[in-house]
Amino acid sequence: MGLPGSQRDVQRLVDDHYVALYRYAYRLSGSAADAEDLTQEAFCKAQLHLGQLRDPARAKSWLFCILRNVYLHKLRAQKSQPCISLSELSDLPERPPEPWPLVEPERLQQALNELPEGFRTPVILYYFEDFSYRDIAEQMDVPLGTVMSRLARAKAHLRTRLIDAAAPVAADGRRRANHGL
Repeated sequence: MGLPGSQRDVQRLVDDHYVALYRYAYRLSGSAADAEDLTQEAFCKAQLHLGQLRDPARAKSWLFCILRNVYLHKLRAQKSQPCISLSELSDLPERPPEPWPLVEPERLQQALNELPEGFRTPVILYYFEDFSYRDIAEQMDVPLGTVMSRLARAKAHLRTRLIDAAAPVAADGRRRANHGL
């Protein structure tokens, strides 16, 4: 006996988008177990609301939006969102003359976890999932300029956190300047 249409459609969504959705969930949550839970819950919600997907070509964006909402709901329920002062973040400095140092994935994930959700989401969607500024703005329901400024401030924070931490230490114990970063 064949699967009903909606179950077949959900299975197709899972087959086509599971890896990308899991990767997004992992970057948001920083945990493999949480990413699995978020991904599964997103697909369950997608199945319940499959009739809302009007354009199958936009399924990936629709699923990412569902997953983000599930994640935000989880954050609100836990009320343990990490906070950092964004007032200390400056505009982007000039690009360093030498290539960026390699960053360990664990350090990158830790630095991403320190960002507030409103700054972490655009970074993940833009740099890890190749969403456009416009797609991110639509998904987050914010103006395009807000996405651009949040990306710039988040990048500055990540740069400070990841590159300055790797700056060479002088004999007197002070960190040496890192090309204006």
